[in-house]
Amino acid sequence: MVFRRKIYDKMLDWKRRSNGKSALLIKGARRVGKSTLVEEFAKKEYDSYILIDFSLASTEIEELFKNIRNFDYFFLRLQNMFQVTLYERRSVIVFDEVQRQPLARQAIKHLVKDGRYDYIETGSLLTLKKNVENIVIPSEEHSMMLYPMDFEEFRWVVEDTISGDSMRQIFGMKQAIGDSLHRKWMRDLRLYMLIGGMPQAVDKYLTTNNLQEVDAAKREIIELYDNDFHKIDGSGLASSFFRNIPAQLSKHASSFKVETATNGRNYTNADIVMANMADSMVVTMAYHANDPNVGMGLSRNFNRYKMFLCDTGLFVTLAFWDKDYTENTIYNKLLSDKLSANLGYVYENLVAQMLRTAGNELYYYTFPDGNNHNYEIDFLLSKGDKIIPIEVKSSGYKTHKSLDLFCEKFSSRIGEKILLYTKDYQKDGDVQCIPAYFAWLL
Repeated sequence: MVFRRKIYDKMLDWKRRSNGKSALLIKGARRVGKSTLVEEFAKKEYDSYILIDFSLASTEIEELFKNIRNFDYFFLRLQNMFQVTLYERRSVIVFDEVQRQPLARQAIKHLVKDGRYDYIETGSLLTLKKNVENIVIPSEEHSMMLYPMDFEEFRWVVEDTISGDSMRQIFGMKQAIGDSLHRKWMRDLRLYMLIGGMPQAVDKYLTTNNLQEVDAAKREIIELYDNDFHKIDGSGLASSFFRNIPAQLSKHASSFKVETATNGRNYTNADIVMANMADSMVVTMAYHANDPNVGMGLSRNFNRYKMFLCDTGLFVTLAFWDKDYTENTIYNKLLSDKLSANLGYVYENLVAQMLRTAGNELYYYTFPDGNNHNYEIDFLLSKGDKIIPIEVKSSGYKTHKSLDLFCEKFSSRIGEKILLYTKDYQKDGDVQCIPAYFAWLL
């Protein structure tokens, strides 16, 4: 099933602005819908297209990219192989899974310069990096990131085209919306948390209306990712990190503990493995900002971080991986709005996903409370010349001592102070208490 995605409009803008002067590279984790999106775009926006899937490409096609000096011959062969007529400046050639054929990616430089057709590539950031050691990376690429569906895209899929615009208007007003609408939007958000934004899981929900079937679809994706991690790291370290994400978040640790994820074993390549995992876009990293200020990247601590899953629907399934669907308490508790405080890490992963998909880099901050514990600000955003501290609560409980002390400590740097929680909008002093369903608008 083809779903409406926001990136489509950005692709249209690229086509208009570029006019053949650059290729488009769509990057993202596996199974986020890159191939489907690009083929739909090619069908709708061009008179004809050729899609070369390098995960299935024949030897004949592979050989074709070893010598592209004669473009007339190259294009003639392509048209004959695929039985498609290409029209100058009205056709596009798609290199799907381009990371599997580095020579095709290298050829982009020359193909773009030739100028006859448009070119779109898809690939994951990790494998794109690993397979380019002996090629010239084309500077003629314009890249875009595709994430799992955000909350508004998910609402579009379930035939709700109104809520997104309504949320934007109400969020700008900074006022309560009333019990009825608030309850509806919280129910919608909880459903999104359970299903997530992976097209395969969403499609299963639409066709079956059965969360057990959705859970099975998510397990297939998780197993695929786990197999990928074993391929990039034969020691199994990446897989261990991946599997350990829910457990680490549930313990509210101030950073990801490598020794916990590896049962105390010491790995010298842990940092490299973690960087590769981040490049896969399967996980989302939040780094500790040692000196929280505008330009937080300058004080980013690469040795102190938290790790989230790119999709909260997958997170819910991974958290209860060893349990059958019927024993997964998060499904029942979320659907009945009875998620206990000790399952609040689900909301934390949700907010991380929403903020990252909205284009924010993720940072957090901890500081001691004087009693061998830490206060923590869950997320820090940079807006203009100020920073916005965000605390996340999985309930309507609106105490915010960490937020208050942080803002006192860095008072001259603070813009808005935000508490994301599950109740309707209100202000508590100078803290804005905002329903979690607005997180994608921050």
